[in-house]
Amino acid sequence: MSFVDRAAELCIAEAIAMTFPAARLLAEEATPNLASLEEGIVFVADPLDGTTNFLHGFPAYAVSIGALVDGELRAGVVLDVPRDELFTAIAGEGAWRDGEPITVSALTEPSRALIGTGFPFKHRDLIEPYVERLPAIMATTAGIRRAGAAALDLAAVASGRFDAFWELRLAPWDIAAGILLIREAGGVVTDLRGETALVAHGGLVAGNPVMHRWLLDQLNPDGPTA
Repeated sequence: MSFVDRAAELCIAEAIAMTFPAARLLAEEATPNLASLEEGIVFVADPLDGTTNFLHGFPAYAVSIGALVDGELRAGVVLDVPRDELFTAIAGEGAWRDGEPITVSALTEPSRALIGTGFPFKHRDLIEPYVERLPAIMATTAGIRRAGAAALDLAAVASGRFDAFWELRLAPWDIAAGILLIREAGGVVTDLRGETALVAHGGLVAGNPVMHRWLLDQLNPDGPTA
């Protein structure tokens, strides 16, 4: 946590309180726990995704906000601060980058695919299973990238920059906006078992429909997924 995280979250909380006084906020710094996301309007926000990058001057960090109404994702926004790119999505209406429509990639050949990922550096118990699957994915794709800001990784899938993405453990504020971006851009987002991704703590697999299926199979080589 940095002073920037706290200050940004305070700004978000104040803006929500002014515009949606009955809404609740689930956010990484001050309000990481809510009893339920199923009732009313809930904003799920990461005021600074990629804090370590920001503190080191590495240009990969973002603000991510998703809005749920009665438990359903209805809107999402990811602001790539260094690039000044704004990704937005509205349920049933599409996804955009700086106002222009975006779609997931059409690539279907793993050997040509660029895959995003995140390291489980905060969860030591996940390091071994992560490393176990990494060589197979590395050997059969064009490359793997890890920038350290999941919100931007998901926006990259939605806009076709990544063909797929996976991470073994993420938080609700990391993924709320990104899930909707990818769905509205024609992609697929699930948990590690292939079930519908929820705005919750857990693993995530995302991509265009073909590459999502392929990546999910690589992560689950010993058994079928949904």
